[in-house]
Amino acid sequence: MLKHPFYQYGALDLELPVNLNFSEFILNKLVEYKEKTIINGTTEETITYGEIAQKAMNLAISLSRLGVRKGQVVGICSENRTEFWSTVVGSICTGASFTTFNMMYTKHELTHVAGISKPKCVFLSPLAYKMHEKTLKSLKYVEKIIVFGDENPAGTISYNDLVSAQNVKYEEFRAVDVEGPDETLFILYSSGTTGLPKGVALTHRNALTSSNSKGIETPQPPIYLMITPWFHTMGLMGSLLYLASGRNMVYLPKFEIEVYLKCIEKYKVTRLYVVPPVLVAIVKYPNKYNLSTVDLIYSGAAPLTKETADAVKEKFPNVKSVLQGYGMTETALAVTRCTDADSKSGTVGTVVPGAIIKVIDLKTREPVGANQSGEICVKGGIVMKGYIGKDRREDFDDEGFFRTGDVGYYDEDGDFFIVDRLKELIKYKGYQVAPAELEAVLLQHPAVRDAGVVGIPDSSAGEVPRAFVVLQPGATATDEELRKFVAEKLSNPKHLRGGVRFVPEIPKNPSGKILRRELRKLARAQQSKL
Repeated sequence: MLKHPFYQYGALDLELPVNLNFSEFILNKLVEYKEKTIINGTTEETITYGEIAQKAMNLAISLSRLGVRKGQVVGICSENRTEFWSTVVGSICTGASFTTFNMMYTKHELTHVAGISKPKCVFLSPLAYKMHEKTLKSLKYVEKIIVFGDENPAGTISYNDLVSAQNVKYEEFRAVDVEGPDETLFILYSSGTTGLPKGVALTHRNALTSSNSKGIETPQPPIYLMITPWFHTMGLMGSLLYLASGRNMVYLPKFEIEVYLKCIEKYKVTRLYVVPPVLVAIVKYPNKYNLSTVDLIYSGAAPLTKETADAVKEKFPNVKSVLQGYGMTETALAVTRCTDADSKSGTVGTVVPGAIIKVIDLKTREPVGANQSGEICVKGGIVMKGYIGKDRREDFDDEGFFRTGDVGYYDEDGDFFIVDRLKELIKYKGYQVAPAELEAVLLQHPAVRDAGVVGIPDSSAGEVPRAFVVLQPGATATDEELRKFVAEKLSNPKHLRGGVRFVPEIPKNPSGKILRRELRKLARAQQSKL
């Protein structure tokens, strides 16, 4: 079969293990690079890859004795901390699927996403336990709660006890066999236009394909500084890629600008992996630290403005360019990414190995050529199995391409550029915020008759949600009242930082769908008057 002239094809130079078992693959890599380290930049706590592998094998045996097996799901709710990676690897070595929960979820949000994956046991940091103990204990399908740290709350199991119950030899250990293309490895969560998050089923093959992409090589082994939460796709899959390639990593449990810059200087960090708001914060911070060791910066999860990119290059004396990528939870991280330090301004790079992209006309749905905008559709080893409980045909076309809902184009060199989002998601500091979810909450308020939410530009966060509200006849409500109402029900990224504007009606098409483009025009008009 001939290649399609308008399709863009990624390289085929991936080396995947024949059994397509990601658990076995990542464990072997940890042992291969056993001297490499991961350092907590806040506490200076250090763990080697070899120690992670040992704890993972010990944990896998303990979990198996507790009854964890294929067909079940293990979850984690924790900030970035030392126990995280041994928990991930140990859990998936049992053959079980693994899911990650955002610590900042409200009770409503956690109950919803846990109801998608239904984990049999959940690992919690002490902080996450204090926040979510009651919610998780109320879920009938959660049979065991395992807690990190030295304390052992009543009714829980100690992580420390599980990893010290035995000391398994690597030569005598083997991960449970799986059907790599079909068996679910990770269940992650992605917001959609319908509001509440959907469960994304990623297979062993998806993770293997994503983790085998090669980055830009340098004479000296790079040292990465990670700040992205590991429960987030960018943090989870990005870090697994670095573990698979034997990178030394420094991480922080949370972003604090002073601590972040100190870490760069102290550990002579060479590469940063960030979302645009972090770069904005760095650019605005006084020049107090030596940032000369940084030679490469990767930015993802949201668009990066040219102004910010230029300012970053002035801040970091040895950084030629800020490289971008484009991806999503549904594609196990990147669909395209820059692999050349001299990449063009604004591009999100070329197609990653093992993937195929077509850009289709928004009206005719036919593929278009270079420099013609359309919806980006992707297929290949990186693309999810599907959304849990949803018919694949709703999101995949007849050729098996996943419809991303993003609008973009490629140029004559195969470099991609993103120009718009059909999905209407708001990107707040790299987090996906679905307008429909905020609208559903606003409509619960007795004074609200109708509501529409869009993202408005924000220099530090990328976008923030703004609500347009129609009040019930004779009813009254204030901006502050409605902001507080939403904040009590939804997690931090979903708060109405863009404010509330009261309007006589919400623009809609004949079928009743909100015309968000009209709301965005209204928002721009209001901003220009200020």
